[in-house]
Amino acid sequence: MALNKVEICGVETSTLPTLSHEDMQALMRRAHEGDGEARKALIQANLRLVLSVIQRFHNRGENMDDLFQVGCIGLMKGLDNFDMSLNVRLSTYCVPMIIGEIRRYLRDNNAVRVSRSMRDTAYRALRTREALSTQSGREPTTAEIAKEMKLPEEEVVLSLEAIQDPVSLFDPVYQNNGDAVYLVDQLRDERVSEEEWVRDLSINHAMAHLQDRERHIIRQRYFQGRTQMEVADEIGISQAQVSRLEKAALQQMRKYI
Repeated sequence: MALNKVEICGVETSTLPTLSHEDMQALMRRAHEGDGEARKALIQANLRLVLSVIQRFHNRGENMDDLFQVGCIGLMKGLDNFDMSLNVRLSTYCVPMIIGEIRRYLRDNNAVRVSRSMRDTAYRALRTREALSTQSGREPTTAEIAKEMKLPEEEVVLSLEAIQDPVSLFDPVYQNNGDAVYLVDQLRDERVSEEEWVRDLSINHAMAHLQDRERHIIRQRYFQGRTQMEVADEIGISQAQVSRLEKAALQQMRKYI
């Protein structure tokens, strides 16, 4: 999706106006005084900003037109609440508003439903965290947030976890010499230890040196859990022959394990 030529929601972004900082300031003053045309011009001039933000969410499987419209709502909220007395650029103020609106939309439309009370607690916790961070100049702990909110720490933790956006195991974490490194590459499978993995490799290597019938017997006996009699009936030999072949196969495998 190129930023200079994209049509989304019927808007050809390459034709959108580009305003200077001074023009933005002038339009903002008029919009805050109730000038509807100035507000409309501000919105049009910042649609590219919305487009650049929604690209962060392009891999969520959501309709980009829908995200663009939601982002425009965030933009309008940012424009309406922007404080011109602050020494902050309009785009710097509006981007978090756009992102916040999109994240709320994604959370509310998530297949995993989170109760309204839990979401409210999470939003209160986020506001409290921001306030405490401003006061202390550092990131507050969960215990400090819970104490300020007069809630159990466990409740705050659960509410914040509930509103976290789901992450795909195949989301890229960073680029390594042009090759993407994915989240799944950074996770350890605790169910299988390194010793078990090496053992399995050794067994597979040893079985590769068996004849087809011996390999089949070992697979049926030790991987499928079948008895010697069942294996004998399947391949059409006696149980005693299966026993001899099995012992010979195990002895052969020990050379390679």
